[in-house]
Amino acid sequence: MTLLRQRMIEDLRIRNYSPRTVDIYVSLVARYAEHYGRSPGTLGPEDVRAYQVHLLEKGTSWAQFNQTVCALRFFYRVTLKRPWGVEHLPYGKKPKRLPVVLSQEEVLRFLSAVSSAVCRTALTAAYAAGLRVSEVAALRVEDIDSALMLIHVEQGKGDKARLVPLSEVLLGMLRLYWRRYRPDPWLFPGRTRGTHINPRSLTRACSIARKAARLSKAVTPHTLRHCFATHLLEAGTDIRTLQALLGHSQVSTTAIYTHVQRRLITATRSPLDLIGAVPLPSAT
Repeated sequence: MTLLRQRMIEDLRIRNYSPRTVDIYVSLVARYAEHYGRSPGTLGPEDVRAYQVHLLEKGTSWAQFNQTVCALRFFYRVTLKRPWGVEHLPYGKKPKRLPVVLSQEEVLRFLSAVSSAVCRTALTAAYAAGLRVSEVAALRVEDIDSALMLIHVEQGKGDKARLVPLSEVLLGMLRLYWRRYRPDPWLFPGRTRGTHINPRSLTRACSIARKAARLSKAVTPHTLRHCFATHLLEAGTDIRTLQALLGHSQVSTTAIYTHVQRRLITATRSPLDLIGAVPLPSAT
């Protein structure tokens, strides 16, 4: 490991970035350096700009593009303390798309199609509590508080812990699951002893189950989080409560779900329905 890489890792840890974020930022800066075949410390603003163009040309997603910008901003601003500042590293404008949401019937069909008991229980927990895939993967047995009917989410985004309600149906499922597998300490253990399930395993399980359930919509673990949010809003949960449940720092992030409430949208009558049918003109 180079001294520069070690220093960046230390800078990230000092600022209490999560281990996952540390790994991602360091790997993205490493890719940037590999692209030029030089130490990133010898590169400047024009190199960064050219690299951003390169990322766009190869079709990098906006999420990864902006994550790379975050990593490079940190590297140059904090680790190298470069005087030219971060204004030379602009973010890309991510297109706003509505999230894919399944109906409640489709959720049940999808979860029933997950063949692995571990993955089915984990994905059910993701839907029942609105958890991110990294959060559900990192759940410990002790995080399930059946006395208070709460789930302690300790591995939230940005290392922000939160509490979410524990579904009675999920609790029943977890008890059956625990009696069969006796997991400890991770609720959903990985293949290697002492590790938790890899989030990629849950993503693969989603892909297989979607096909088995014959769903035309794309389904990922995050889709279940979208379903949780949308279904709660449709049931009358207010947006501030939903913001807390999802662990969003900004209510504007939560507000996207107000645009995908299927039942409210379909229940809204078009103004044309109020005035009646418009006859076609006579044939000439």
